[in-house]
Amino acid sequence: MPVVAKVAHGIAPDLVGFGQSGKPDIAYRFEDHARYLDAFIAKMGTGSAYLVAQDWGTALAFHLAERRPDFVRGLAFMEFIRPIPTWEEFVRGSRQREIFRQFRTPGEGEKLIIEENFFVERVLPGGMRRKLSDDEMAVYRAPFLTPRSRLPTWRFPNELPIAGEPPDVTAMMERAHAALAASTYPKLLFAADPGALVSPAFAEDFAHKLNSCRLVKLGDGVHFLQEDHPETIGRSVADFIAEVEGRRGKSAA
Repeated sequence: MPVVAKVAHGIAPDLVGFGQSGKPDIAYRFEDHARYLDAFIAKMGTGSAYLVAQDWGTALAFHLAERRPDFVRGLAFMEFIRPIPTWEEFVRGSRQREIFRQFRTPGEGEKLIIEENFFVERVLPGGMRRKLSDDEMAVYRAPFLTPRSRLPTWRFPNELPIAGEPPDVTAMMERAHAALAASTYPKLLFAADPGALVSPAFAEDFAHKLNSCRLVKLGDGVHFLQEDHPETIGRSVADFIAEVEGRRGKSAA
């Protein structure tokens, strides 16, 4: 954000139940996050923006862009959510796949995520190359100090649209991806090697099929690419915004 601040005003909302946002008594389903994000945008009075998103942020960005394509000035995204037809196509390591199966198994998922805080303690550090400092880990742990506070982190893996489940999220993501494929707003896709949700080969093919999409190869990385490559991502997004705004200015003139 400090790099992008040179060309744009940056806003980084914490999703409801995460970061410093509140933890109301809701189910924390995907539709809940979309509803709260819509309300946040409305309260901010923001009419259009560049969306920069990773993981579930991409699902929210795609969903928002499908409903409000006029809102999106440009989209930068990485390690994105998409409907996965079968479990065999979800991530490439069988160990990681089985862990996510456990997350979605009644009783097992709650024990791992709600009781043991598995997402913060294991998935987070395992999804990046660099080692987080104790101070950095403290910031990540702060919103999830009690079992009750971890409901949002348990819900998300259960919302992943895998093999048609859950059906409502699968349907929403199918519509969102159809809209993404037809969209003409400029896009910037970041990919790392080996990646987690998105392999380098899949990213290259995906970017090639989209309108006005540029692929940025970050090199070594797994899932939390913004932790391993913040400067490169920041500079690329800043250049992307400056370039798009420059074209807008010329066309307006």
